[in-house]
Amino acid sequence: MTGAEAPVLVRSTGRAAHLTLNRPRALNALNHTMVRRIDEALTEWERDPTVRTVVVTGAGERGLCAGGDIRAVHDDARDGDGRASEEFWRDEYHLNARIARYPKPYVAVMDGIVMGGGVGISAHGSVRIVTERSRIAMPETGIGFVPDVGGTYLLSRAPGELGTHLALTGAQIGAGDALLCGLADHCVPSDALPDLVADLDALPVEEVLARHGRPVPEGELADRREWIDSCYSADTVEEIVARLREHGSPEAKAAAETLLTRSPTALKITLAALRRARRLGSLEEVLDQEYRVSCAALRTPDLVEGVRAQIIDKDRSPRWSPATLEEVADVERFFAPLGERELGLAATPHSG
Repeated sequence: MTGAEAPVLVRSTGRAAHLTLNRPRALNALNHTMVRRIDEALTEWERDPTVRTVVVTGAGERGLCAGGDIRAVHDDARDGDGRASEEFWRDEYHLNARIARYPKPYVAVMDGIVMGGGVGISAHGSVRIVTERSRIAMPETGIGFVPDVGGTYLLSRAPGELGTHLALTGAQIGAGDALLCGLADHCVPSDALPDLVADLDALPVEEVLARHGRPVPEGELADRREWIDSCYSADTVEEIVARLREHGSPEAKAAAETLLTRSPTALKITLAALRRARRLGSLEEVLDQEYRVSCAALRTPDLVEGVRAQIIDKDRSPRWSPATLEEVADVERFFAPLGERELGLAATPHSG
């Protein structure tokens, strides 16, 4: 596969090297081939003194990346032994950690839709650019899965309980809220992106950002901090839902109704994962935890059912098992060590 057909386009121009995710019909969803190709390119550019900056963009008009290739994970969970998904996540999470430690400026252009695995290849970068079109989310609980790719690390460090709200509901946020939550650094108008990318070929990142950066638009979450912080600080998902329902705000009630459509198992695991992520020191430790959780979630009925309902049949009526929060037992098993199958990132020396 060559040229425009390749799922990742790789080029170097001037002082910048460019990665373009190139599956626009699939909204640039990441598959294993793409993860490996990105990692190969980063290895090559790390050693190349002519490459001063790495720039990551998505092909097409709709967004950077809608997430991982969840249909392939669904098929593996339903029909296979899970190994293909586990190997994909192993390489993907290694890549997420690598991006966070990359020694050269890693400029992620988070225009349009950036969700799930798309957050993993962008929000760990050193320079994260959003636009007025950015729609960023970790929507995993809606497909019976849990935020991964370092998402629980990022969201556990957002102000107050904003990250808990985003992780449990899967709510989409725009540019202003992305900066508030620590998922982005700079705002640039979408119509200026071609010039910004071209300028990075010739100029240092700081000069380009000074030229094209604009004031950050106001988001919505700052005004909702009061009810988000008070409701989501509860110790259980059941109590969070109860507090949201009892709060006078229409937005709080709507959040409660959203939670009741999500996988009860995924909600409970996600809350536990976020709370634990707050206590873990490094991204690598959190990715190790996420790998344990992802491998365990692969063997639950909700992942297959959630992808079926949302992506394959599109009936939007998942039949979760168990169907209620009260019936979910033994969240602890999702965090059990994997023995020889551990991701082991925290035990690996890294720089930065």
